[in-house]
Amino acid sequence: MLRRQALKLGSVLLSALTLGGWSLFRNKGSEPLLLSARDDGDGKHYAVGFRLDGTQVFSTQVAQRCHAIIHHPEQPIALFVARRPGTESYLVDLRDGRLLQTVTSQPNRHFYGHAVVHKGGEWLYATENDTTDPGRGVLGVYRFEGERLVHTGEIPTHGIGPHEVAWLPDGETLIVANGGIRTEAESRVEMNLNAMEPSLVLMQRDGTLLSKETLAQQMNSVRHLAVGSDGTIAACQQFMGDADETAELLAIKRPGEPFKAFPVPERQLQAMAQYTASVAIHSELRLVALTAPRANRLFVWDLDTGAVRLDAPMPDCAGVGAVKDGFVVTSGQGRCRFYDCRKAELVGQPMNLPSGFWDNHLHLV
Repeated sequence: MLRRQALKLGSVLLSALTLGGWSLFRNKGSEPLLLSARDDGDGKHYAVGFRLDGTQVFSTQVAQRCHAIIHHPEQPIALFVARRPGTESYLVDLRDGRLLQTVTSQPNRHFYGHAVVHKGGEWLYATENDTTDPGRGVLGVYRFEGERLVHTGEIPTHGIGPHEVAWLPDGETLIVANGGIRTEAESRVEMNLNAMEPSLVLMQRDGTLLSKETLAQQMNSVRHLAVGSDGTIAACQQFMGDADETAELLAIKRPGEPFKAFPVPERQLQAMAQYTASVAIHSELRLVALTAPRANRLFVWDLDTGAVRLDAPMPDCAGVGAVKDGFVVTSGQGRCRFYDCRKAELVGQPMNLPSGFWDNHLHLV
């Protein structure tokens, strides 16, 4: 599979034109800034920023490959988070790409690729691995001091192999997708596939566990998250079991209800090739979208009824994000499309973004 070009816009509606306190159009007439990590033909790693029209704002070379990006709600800075098992994340000035700080993981820790910033802008939480007890999940706790991050401690994720972390709409409750897979310090080799412990955790910022739930299939690794404005959580999975087994690759937790499989038709589950890359919720249109790059397919369902709205081919698709009228989807082959979901028939329209080998997430500011 080609390296995926993925879009991680979260469940943001462009109609609101805000993302974590930042105006997407800070200056009248300016376009949103798209952030991602990418490699060149020589394998060098870069943190990059582009406008929607394809104009490059910056391209900053970094030492290690990054995964997801999280921006500060008030300052023009963002953290490019190291891909597992990376030990360096990079704080970058979004105006010119200047590298402000290389954030190095603590001894016996490495990053897992995702982070969130508290709405107050003072604290950042990053998913990390305790390599003295391989796979024990922690959230590294960092404090912003001007344009720098200072490590102040950590809290447990109450699970193994945490991947994505997100907020409930209250901005205080953390959601953690514990993938359940143990890995050692500098390895991506799975150590415990026969004894995986994936889980979806809700917890307070002080580490207090609020809930911990699992799916029926033990080898179904919970990976990426989407959160609706009403608190609905969608999670997409990667199945690590036998190739001929059908896995429940999309799950949902509605407010006050248990974490359970979303009612995806059997034929669609079989078509996903046991792997999903990204999930997004469109709160206004009440839709949920999912990409399955191994199957080269994009899916959209009614969030409330489970009715299929779209089941379409898209080569190596991986990233999906909610925008004003529907979803934007990208692929490792560089083709980015917009799907207008207000229309009766959902048809992808090409977008004017550069092609190339992008990394796993593209973040909109």
